Amino acid sequence: MSRYYTGTEKYLTSVPGESPVDDTAAQLRRIVEALSLTKPEAAHLSSVTERLRDLADALEVHTESPADRLFGMWDGDGVVRHDPVTGPENTLAPPLVMHVAEDGWVEGEVTLGLPYQGPPAAVHGGVCAALLDAALAVANHRAGNNGMTARLEIRYQRPTPLYHPILVRAKQMSQEGRKRFTIGQIVVDGEVSAVAEGLFIARRGSVATGASPSNTGQEYT
Repeated sequence: MSRYYTGTEKYLTSVPGESPVDDTAAQLRRIVEALSLTKPEAAHLSSVTERLRDLADALEVHTESPADRLFGMWDGDGVVRHDPVTGPENTLAPPLVMHVAEDGWVEGEVTLGLPYQGPPAAVHGGVCAALLDAALAVANHRAGNNGMTARLEIRYQRPTPLYHPILVRAKQMSQEGRKRFTIGQIVVDGEVSAVAEGLFIARRGSVATGASPSNTGQEYT
């Protein structure tokens, strides 16, 4: 649990443990992490591979068709629970849990291991971009006006370390018709390692009012 949580905040993403699939996904993440930390020539790999093959066979017996899952996932909060960044049912997700913060920000803390590595000991830049894109989307949802990502600009200011808590935060700055202007940051020990500026476009008929566009080139402080 993040050190930023006091138990009173409103969570904006699914919290792990609310679905029977969550624990299964968590165990699979453990397997992926352990495999990434295993030498390729390790003697036990052949026996482990056979056990994992049996496990995969057992899971595949009970799967639904991709078409059923693609559409069925949109019922209720299923698509949110399977998000590749914040979804606790998705083994690709860390998962990042976000909550309401001060001054209109949303934020969440996560620690990433070797499966997310890019440069040595640092998080892959594409993974940082995915974290920020997801956070900006949560900020838009919090503001009450979602949109699809039209443009996402990332500035990498320093490496984001692995095996170290990182804070991912975002805030919608303004809206203009169907356009939403949103910013985000990845913060490590109080220092910003990456910043994002996003433009999101709402579906037709979802025009927001009461706000004017801002200068999205502002400082991130």
